[in-house]
Amino acid sequence: MIKIYHNPKCRKSRETLDIIKASGKTPEIIEYLKTPPSVEELDDLLRKMDKMPEEIIRKGEDIYKLKFKNKDFSREEWLKVLVENPRLIERPIVVNGNRVVLGRPPENVKEII
Repeated sequence: MIKIYHNPKCRKSRETLDIIKASGKTPEIIEYLKTPPSVEELDDLLRKMDKMPEEIIRKGEDIYKLKFKNKDFSREEWLKVLVENPRLIERPIVVNGNRVVLGRPPENVKEII
């Protein structure tokens, strides 16, 4: 089962979802701004992508610039920041079994569908 952490207002997220649907798959859609992942879930996703939390932060967001820019947090602290401020999580994140990709660019999803 494919799962997408999705923001319907994001063009790249919508494009990624369209690629998944065009492949004939029906993904589970998680609107992560309404239902953020847990710290453990986000940590698992990052490990499967071989990424650190800092690599999926949306650094253009005002909240990042005001509260978190130039901060030196541990992995666990960044995970907590992202879960408490899901707007900072780069999207979309797509999961297929144990494989996870960031849909930036949307074509990345083709690696796992």
